Amino acid sequence: MAFPFDTNYASLELLIERAKKRMPRFAFEYLDGGCNENINRDRNTNELRDVLLRPRYLNNNYAEANMETELFGVKYSAPFGISPVGLQGLMWPNAPEILAKAAFKHNIPFILSTVTTSSIERIAELTEGKAWYQLYHPREEWLRDDILDRCEASGYDVLCVLSDVPTFGYRAKEIRNGLAMPPQLNFRNVSQALAKPQWCLEMLKHGVPSFKTMEKYMDKNMNVKQLGQFMNSTFSGRLNSDRIKAIRDKWKGKLVIKGVASEEDAEEAVRLGFDGMIISNHGGRQLDAGESTIAVVKEISEKYKGQIKIMMDSGVRTGPDVARALSCGAEFTFMGRTFMYAVGALGEKGGDHIIEMLKMQFRQVMEQVCCDKPEQLQNFRVK
Repeated sequence: MAFPFDTNYASLELLIERAKKRMPRFAFEYLDGGCNENINRDRNTNELRDVLLRPRYLNNNYAEANMETELFGVKYSAPFGISPVGLQGLMWPNAPEILAKAAFKHNIPFILSTVTTSSIERIAELTEGKAWYQLYHPREEWLRDDILDRCEASGYDVLCVLSDVPTFGYRAKEIRNGLAMPPQLNFRNVSQALAKPQWCLEMLKHGVPSFKTMEKYMDKNMNVKQLGQFMNSTFSGRLNSDRIKAIRDKWKGKLVIKGVASEEDAEEAVRLGFDGMIISNHGGRQLDAGESTIAVVKEISEKYKGQIKIMMDSGVRTGPDVARALSCGAEFTFMGRTFMYAVGALGEKGGDHIIEMLKMQFRQVMEQVCCDKPEQLQNFRVK
C-alpha cells in the first residue's frame, strides 16, 4: 500500500516527538501548553476519546466512504480545517504560509488569526481569497472597520469573531519564558534558539516574525515594551451585543462566532444572526476550570442544529477524533496544535503531510464502521 506521506512520522505522537526536538523549548511550550495546570487542555481530548462508535458490518446500504462536506455553500474535501493560531511564525518560521498553501491545495479551510505572523493580504494571495479570517475585536471602531474592509477587498467570505479572550489566560511557562505581554527576549530564549540550528536557519531565511496584519497601525519605532502595551490596549474590552450588531451590519459574508462554550451563548448567537458557531475553549488556554468542548457540543447540537452551523475545535487531534466529534453533532471540526506540530516536525512538508495523514485516518474510520457520509456518523455513536 502506498502512503501519501512520510511513513517515518505516521502518527501524531511521532510528529510531536520530532517537533519537540527541532523547536526551541520556549516555542514548543507556547504551542503545547494550556493554562494554569493544563487540566482543561487534557480534558478536551480525554472526554472526546470517551466517545465510542459502533460498526455496522452487514449494512447493505453502505456503498463507499465520501469525506466531502459542504459548509456555507462550499464543498470541502474533508470535514476538518485549520484553526487560527497566534504567533505561528515564532513557533516555526513561515508556518502560516506553509499551512495556508497546504489548505488551499487540499481544499480545506484555513483560518487566519489577527495576531499571527502573516497578513490578510498575503494569505488571500496564497489561497485566492478562500481563507477565513478570525477577528480579535479591537477597542476602536475605525480599526475594526478598516480590518473588515481589508478582508472584503482581499476576497474573504467567512469572518470568525473571537469571543473567548476577554482576558489573557494565566500560563506560567509563557510568563517564565517571556512570551507573556509584553514579550521579552532573554538569555534563556536566545540559548534555546541557538541550540536548534534548523529553526535558526529558517528564521534567518524568513525574517523575525511580527504581527503582519497589525503593522499598518503600529509605530515602526516601537520597542518590545511598547509593542506589548499597544497589543494589550488595542484588544482590551469584552465582546458584546452592540459590537456584534455593528459587525453584522457591515459584514456581507458569512459570520461565525468562535468561542461558544455554553447553551446561553449559543442561544444569543442564533438571536444575533450568526451563520455559524465554533464551539471552542481556545484549546484549554483560557479557563482551566471549564467544561470540555465535546460536552458542550452534545448539549448545543441537540437544541440548535438546523438553526445555525455547529462546528468545533479544542481537543480534536486526529482523524478518529474528527469522527467522534461529528458523531456527537458537530458539522465540521478545526484543529490548531495538530497542524503546528506537523510543521514543527517537517517544516515546508508538514502541511501536506498532516492533511494526507488526517484524511487517511478519517476515511479508515468511515470505512470501518460502514458509513457513507460524514453527516451520518451520528447514527454510529454508542449512546
